[in-house]
Amino acid sequence: MSEPTASAPSDPSDPAGAEAAAATPSLREVVGEAARRAGVARVAPGEAPNAQALLAAVGGVRGIVEALLPGLAFLVTYAVTRQLLPSVIAPAAVALGFIVVRIVTRTTPTSAIAGAIGIAFSAAVALWTGNVNDSFLPGFVTNVAFLVALAVSVLVRWPLLGIVAGLLTGDATGWRAVPAKRRVADVATLVWCGLFAARLAVQVPLYLAGATEALAAAKLVMGVPFYAAVLWITWLLMRAAYRADETE
Repeated sequence: MSEPTASAPSDPSDPAGAEAAAATPSLREVVGEAARRAGVARVAPGEAPNAQALLAAVGGVRGIVEALLPGLAFLVTYAVTRQLLPSVIAPAAVALGFIVVRIVTRTTPTSAIAGAIGIAFSAAVALWTGNVNDSFLPGFVTNVAFLVALAVSVLVRWPLLGIVAGLLTGDATGWRAVPAKRRVADVATLVWCGLFAARLAVQVPLYLAGATEALAAAKLVMGVPFYAAVLWITWLLMRAAYRADETE
């Protein structure tokens, strides 16, 4: 019986192989498409800001409810019971309910699942340490991570907001050659640094003081409302730079 022959490597000069290679999306194209599908794409640079697009960018009414209600459930439950277990179970139950609702209504449950995983992890930390305030620790870590990543991106002259804007407009690197766009990208990225720094500056002292109710309230206020405000400011900054570039 004859032995199987090894398949020959693809020939770059082969038209079929070249066509297949061209059809394979590059990493930049994949990331760019992901950015365009994200909620933040509703506030693309150069477009006029409007409340409807901003609402879509923060997840719509359902997204806002899903972001705020678990934290509100924690605050109310703790204020009533002053107990660890019911305080961490309540937001987890609410998050699980959101997943069920999305499945029943046949809408994508990805965001609800991601939120439930974060809430479950926070609850696990608190249950492990026995301190209800420790449920806020994962949030602190997340804010520190974003703050560091954004600050470093500015220091190395690749501000993350400029990268995101470039992906949304199909100009992945060209924006760095335009002084106005580069400066606005720096400023916008620093604005986001301010958001995460402000959260830490307010919430960490409350955590250290053991002010659980005040900490939960601060997290609610500095969550979606602050995110929407900073997103709006970013949109205005980016629009100014990209509209100025279009009129030149």
